[in-house]
Amino acid sequence: MSTIRKKNEEKILKAASQVFANEGYAATKTIDIAKLAGVPKANVYYYFSNKETLYSAVLETIIEPLLSATHPIETIDNPAIALTEYIKTKLIISRDYPYASKVFANEIMRGSPLLSPEIRQRLMNQSTFLLNKFTQWIEEGLMDNVSPHHLLFMIWSSTQTYADFSWQINAVMGKSSLAATDYDDAAHLISQLVLKGCNVKSCDDAATKATV
Repeated sequence: MSTIRKKNEEKILKAASQVFANEGYAATKTIDIAKLAGVPKANVYYYFSNKETLYSAVLETIIEPLLSATHPIETIDNPAIALTEYIKTKLIISRDYPYASKVFANEIMRGSPLLSPEIRQRLMNQSTFLLNKFTQWIEEGLMDNVSPHHLLFMIWSSTQTYADFSWQINAVMGKSSLAATDYDDAAHLISQLVLKGCNVKSCDDAATKATV
């Protein structure tokens, strides 16, 4: 892909994310995306054949980061560290992809009519993996016997809200946008609540307790 093509596609996707997030799929007009991107309307159709293709491309910009967010859970054996890093990653996604996150949330609330079966299956596989991992930690005595499903839903809601309800959060905090330190504070608090609320132990703690 040429540098110019990549730059134009990124510009259009960024504008499309904002318009789709603010207006919704049905009300979004391609001309508004073109104006915000600073390109002719014809360029939008040149790079993306129609509105649905562009919408799907916007969804893909958030889908891949969401699917990659479980990397800490997949690679870190210590559940306390893995959960902390997972929460940090989810908040970074909300910080870096605020409009695309809102588009994704709106798509889910509509019943995901435009998500491809492949993406839906990948998201479901990811959820199943997380639920199984939480269950494994419970069975190994590394956390209390909490509901894996509701733990997952709580982490989702507490991290994605920083993108999906950014206007309200910024208004309450009296800011036009959150600073990096605000996301750090959020990650610390959410991690603290999850780890203490679920009595999450490190592998070393569990091993020590077992030998006492």
